[in-house]
Amino acid sequence: DVFEQPQHVGHKKIEFHISTEIPAVLQINSEKEEKNDLYATTEEINNTGFGRIFPAPSSNDKMETEEEDDEIPSEFISRKDLEKNRLSREEMEKYSVFRNYEPGDPNCRIYVKNLAKQVQEKDLKFIFGRYVDFQSEVERNMFDIRLMKEGRMKGQAFVGLPNEKAAAKALKEANGYVLFEKPMVVQFARSARPKQDANEGKRKK
Repeated sequence: DVFEQPQHVGHKKIEFHISTEIPAVLQINSEKEEKNDLYATTEEINNTGFGRIFPAPSSNDKMETEEEDDEIPSEFISRKDLEKNRLSREEMEKYSVFRNYEPGDPNCRIYVKNLAKQVQEKDLKFIFGRYVDFQSEVERNMFDIRLMKEGRMKGQAFVGLPNEKAAAKALKEANGYVLFEKPMVVQFARSARPKQDANEGKRKK
């Protein structure tokens, strides 16, 4: 009896109207709070769980690889691919082309030999372009590839790089790289200076 009576009373309906209006606002707030609580708990879990122990080192690795990728656009070879297809020192010793290998005197121009006949300039650009900052007009202009396709110089190329540091890095990372089943021999190009000195010597005589 007690439960039936309030249903007949009109006051109950008024309560109903109020309860549908006000809780709508309350509901939104409570939903927000729930969401905030959820975020807070997930953050806590991330921080305390494996956020601190595990992702910390991997996120650093990611940062480094991202920096690498930012530095070197995808149109050029990656360092991983360079290393993967490069001969080890032991393997290099088996090839006669590396027997009397001398890197030469550091300068910003490198000399590449033992190139397969199907090698094109774009293949060399794909490899050595990673050592050039193409956003810099100066570096872009200094990057120069001369691939010899005829005569005695066939299978050889000269690559001009922006600076000695880039050339040294290219030499270190690309020497012994197998391109079209032939390992490239990368050295510093001989500068023209010694020839001039020799000529001057002749003139003096």
